[in-house]
Amino acid sequence: MDELFFLASKIGWAFLSPGNLLVFAFFLGAVFLLFNNFRAAKKILVPTSLIAFVLMAYPVSDYLMQPLESRFSVPKEMPENIDGIIILGGGEDLKRSISWEIAELGMAGDRYIGTASLASEYPNVPVIFTGGSGSLTLQSTDGEGALARKILTTIGIDSERLIIESQSRNTYENFKYTKPLLPKPKGHYLLVTSAFHMPRAVGIARMQGVNVIPYPVDYRTNSDELRLFDFDLFDHLKALEPAWREWIGLTVYYLTGKTDHWFPKPGEVSLTGSTKTIEGFYSDDVNKDF
Repeated sequence: MDELFFLASKIGWAFLSPGNLLVFAFFLGAVFLLFNNFRAAKKILVPTSLIAFVLMAYPVSDYLMQPLESRFSVPKEMPENIDGIIILGGGEDLKRSISWEIAELGMAGDRYIGTASLASEYPNVPVIFTGGSGSLTLQSTDGEGALARKILTTIGIDSERLIIESQSRNTYENFKYTKPLLPKPKGHYLLVTSAFHMPRAVGIARMQGVNVIPYPVDYRTNSDELRLFDFDLFDHLKALEPAWREWIGLTVYYLTGKTDHWFPKPGEVSLTGSTKTIEGFYSDDVNKDF
């Protein structure tokens, strides 16, 4: 079942990615033009062009991303004692690292910066990386685990502190395969991942019975005063693509029983797992619903 879920998610995203949808729509409109079906072409190309222009001109994607990034915040007061730091894979650029035989970070490379900071603040706890390969075509490689070990040691974390899980292909498998490796199954672990990804990650951790304290990094949205007409399509897609994917992911994971709350938030308790959030560590402004 996990294999089918993985394959379906990858194939489905190829057709649901906003950037791909725009290209498919333009291509379909061009096909109608080639066959002189101007009426059908107009119905497709006009709204698609308007949507593409708006996406290019203004960061409307921020409004889709902001609720995700605001759901959890960095702890208002850092916990005195923790049992480890969990970093989710995704900050690596696996394909280019393999291509150039050098450790390359991707857009979520901030996960490593956040982990390095926490590792310095808590020098006596293990650093637990979880991530294999989320690509259909790179399953036969060493995956993100080997790459993560190299990056984590390069940024100053002692290799003896590292626990590497390199089988997982998605967030559900991250916690499924990491849970047996935890030094203290009922301990409390700081969780480092992208802010937009944190709600789904926390929901899955709770469902799996892993006690996590969110430490979000890698923000993609702009503050209100910096949200301007700037005609920067690439920058806007950097928020739109992961935000759209994350809302789909939240929905699919909830419908398939991998989480028991559609949009997890601070203060919730899993209905099936044994986890409970530590209320005192969260700032007050993130408890509101969106």
